Amino acid sequence: LVMVFYGSNGKSNPVSMENKVEHQAKNEITYDIHLPSDLGMLYKVRLGLQSLENSISQLCLRHFKMQNTSTLDTFSLTINKTLPLSLNGDRWIEFPVEWPLKEALSVVTYHLTVFSRNILSERNLVHMTACIYGTHGDTGDRSLLWSLQNIQQGEDNESFLVIVDAVELGELDKVVLLISSKTDCKLDIRKLHLKEAVKEHPIYVFEVNEAFSVHANKPEIQREIPVSFVIRGDKKKNDIDNNLHKEGSQARNLTEYTVKVYTGDKRGAGTDANVHIILFGNEDKSEVFQLSQSLEHQDPFERGKVDTFKINTKKLGSLHSIEIGHDGKGFASGWFLEKVEITDASRNSVYCFNCNR
Repeated sequence: LVMVFYGSNGKSNPVSMENKVEHQAKNEITYDIHLPSDLGMLYKVRLGLQSLENSISQLCLRHFKMQNTSTLDTFSLTINKTLPLSLNGDRWIEFPVEWPLKEALSVVTYHLTVFSRNILSERNLVHMTACIYGTHGDTGDRSLLWSLQNIQQGEDNESFLVIVDAVELGELDKVVLLISSKTDCKLDIRKLHLKEAVKEHPIYVFEVNEAFSVHANKPEIQREIPVSFVIRGDKKKNDIDNNLHKEGSQARNLTEYTVKVYTGDKRGAGTDANVHIILFGNEDKSEVFQLSQSLEHQDPFERGKVDTFKINTKKLGSLHSIEIGHDGKGFASGWFLEKVEITDASRNSVYCFNCNR
């Protein structure tokens, strides 16, 4: 059994329940779990079976209760479901966490339609998952080939429907595909359509248009597909959203930079001011980015701390300089910056800019 916890400031790594039994009674197990303190207010839990390989066991989940041992805040929910949810089916359950006086998210059924040319003929040899991302987090990796519906096949094209139950994601922005195979093959994927099951619109369109060469016993292929455009079902809205289609190729050219900011370990080194950064490369310069969502800390830029940020911008080429500063707001806004490290994974490059002032 594995759990993933989502908070207002990020999500936990998968937490395995192996070797975490604190107390076991009839039909009830209590686990003692230590979560990162900077997750913020918890709003979602995903739990499921880590692997179904060589296993036919099932897990019947009746009730879930969670308590913060410091504040004694308690959340409980009746589940009454069995994992996996269907034969060779989805092995994950998601549910929103409801706190007093806080509005909770709801569970939504998503319809993901895959348009391809030859996946169905290879489905018994191929393992393919999709992780859907939105403004409220992600679904985790969900299998696309275990339980298919609405299968359509033609001479040179095919489509099939995958049903994904998840806590509502908000506005969708990308899908990450993971593909592996037991044998060498080529998978031709055209596009993905994604919408809520109970609504005709909006339909999020992710254009792929790629033939994946998959090799047996080789590392799985990972591909991030940004949303190409959105069909809103309203002509005016479509005219606006279809501009995203024109920007689709530009979106594919976006580069993700990992920015690590090192605040010095001196008295008064930290700041509560709003920090911004601009990157300069030999091909272009970035827009101004506000560094507000640290991956490690709810309150960034504290003395002796390292804060990591992810930013996406156009390809800048090789970085040669940065501009970093703050707006001077807040009490004692002075800040001692030790250095900034920037990683460009697309170029396998790490740039270090020392400041020490």
